[in-house]
Amino acid sequence: MILFPEGKPTKRETFDEYRASGGYEALKRNPSPAAILEEVADSGLRGRGGAGYPVGKKWAIAAQTPVTPRYIVCNAGEDEPGSFKDRVLLEHRPHLVLEGMILAARAIPAEHAYLYLNETYHDCFQRFTDAVDEAQGAGLLHSLAVSIHGAPTVYVAGEDSAALEVLEGKPPLPRQKPPYPAAAGLFGKPTVVNNVETFANVPSILRSGAAWFRTHGTAESPGTMIFCLGDEMNHPGAYELPLGSSLRHLYEDVGGGLKEGKKLKAVLPGGPSCAFLPADRIDVPLDPASLQKAGSSLGCGVMRFYSTETCMVEETLRIAQFFARESCGQCPACRMETNMLSTILDRIHQGKGDTTLYHQFQKILDFNRGKGYCALINMPGPPITSAIRLFQDDFNHHLRHGTCPF
Repeated sequence: MILFPEGKPTKRETFDEYRASGGYEALKRNPSPAAILEEVADSGLRGRGGAGYPVGKKWAIAAQTPVTPRYIVCNAGEDEPGSFKDRVLLEHRPHLVLEGMILAARAIPAEHAYLYLNETYHDCFQRFTDAVDEAQGAGLLHSLAVSIHGAPTVYVAGEDSAALEVLEGKPPLPRQKPPYPAAAGLFGKPTVVNNVETFANVPSILRSGAAWFRTHGTAESPGTMIFCLGDEMNHPGAYELPLGSSLRHLYEDVGGGLKEGKKLKAVLPGGPSCAFLPADRIDVPLDPASLQKAGSSLGCGVMRFYSTETCMVEETLRIAQFFARESCGQCPACRMETNMLSTILDRIHQGKGDTTLYHQFQKILDFNRGKGYCALINMPGPPITSAIRLFQDDFNHHLRHGTCPF
């Protein structure tokens, strides 16, 4: 695989081990900024943080914006519930991430790179600090300054512009866009913001070439992705698979199915902002286009699997309450929407109402769509509307009895 030789994290790689496996070879070839931008663009690499924006295009915007200085920000805030892939990458292969950041800095070019790190990731802080010191001692950083900055653990602090606000010493509040960070980011200067997994792909692309990278994954979605499996599975953990692998393969062969032999009822394939899929869609390929066609999205690869013993009203209510709690409050429409959605779901949960409540969700979502500074205002919609559509028996039972059907 591209990120983990064995397809999963198995050992904490040292500086010498990384260099022995080809680490920093791409950097030592001294590629020009134009060569880096071209290779990354040709590879088809897209951001692995959830939005899936073409990396080469983002970097080119920063490089072509005639303003200096420029900055690199590696977003390791990892605020998504159930996600831990950035953490395991930094713990096991910190030099892979660092080399990706150095190459990005050379591409745009930038003189300062930041690791925006979840403030609870103390081991990652030490591992990356040691990696920077080792790279500096080996003369690999040249004039590039690399800093680590703690990221608050609130959900919106992981949004790219909110991360920039924190780096500037301000509260973690998303900015109104445009302008986007690539053109006007940190301190108003061009800034590339990508997540850990995205940067970790870059050294292999520059070392082995875009054509080699495209031998993994699909034509539309080249490369691999790290998928996080939770404790409900027999084999929880972080696993790297080629994009386009089947959901069934991840669920049965890699994850070993649900614990205690429980039967599958539903899948949330990309985090709490994605639409639920029923168990009969288990053969869908794991790539953005296929998931979109199936009615959901790949997100950042956080996989949740629910057994037939799960009440989907309770699960959907938890998601709605999460977004209501994590809304930063600066956008009135978002604050109103997330609280209203949560309140209506709670009424259904308690059996206070009738099926006319189902129609209120879409009206609220349509009224508020696009009115927030960040994407959080759009996030509760897919899980709520899909749960009602797919598992209406659970919702009807709650309306009649005020209790779970199990």
